[in-house]
Amino acid sequence: MYCFLRLSVLLIGLIVSAGSYAVNAVQPLTTADDLGPKVEQPIEFPHDRHAGDAAKGGMQINCMYCHTYARRSIVAGIPPLQKCIGCHQSIESVRETPRIKKLFEYWEAKKAVPWKKVHDLPDFVRFNHERHIQRFVFKQNKPVQEACGYCHGDVKTMTVARRQKPLSMGWCVSCHQKDHPVDATSTKTTHGPNDCWQCHK
Repeated sequence: MYCFLRLSVLLIGLIVSAGSYAVNAVQPLTTADDLGPKVEQPIEFPHDRHAGDAAKGGMQINCMYCHTYARRSIVAGIPPLQKCIGCHQSIESVRETPRIKKLFEYWEAKKAVPWKKVHDLPDFVRFNHERHIQRFVFKQNKPVQEACGYCHGDVKTMTVARRQKPLSMGWCVSCHQKDHPVDATSTKTTHGPNDCWQCHK
């Protein structure tokens, strides 16, 4: 009887844990356009205008101009409002557009724009932007938009960014198992780490 009781408690605990995990699990990409959920932002930032191809009206700004921490930190970072204003205070042609008016409202109120995360990972996952940027951009000389786009998708064609890749453990592991050149001049290849502690601290 005692063993039956212990087994029952254990099974109930497992079912509750599994249910809790299912509720908090990263949702798969199941939208009609196969993109992640639309995240409403305080300002509809036009990535296509800033980072897009010149032939399509874009300015081809390097991802790391705005996301400056990507090359030297775990996080890519959101640019401070001062960086946006640094450019837009000199561009009179768009000063009266709704997006830019709202940008200046935050600036005059001395408030940061409350951007919302799009590529949010669970708290137990540690993704290091610096390690990936150093490897793929600086050592392998891959174009920045290609390197960033592998995880973030083709952001230069979007206005507000949306998740295009599943960013699941299996998806990350599949990349870590591929042969990646050590650098741009070498024929030697290596894999990404497969130790749990590299991504789970």
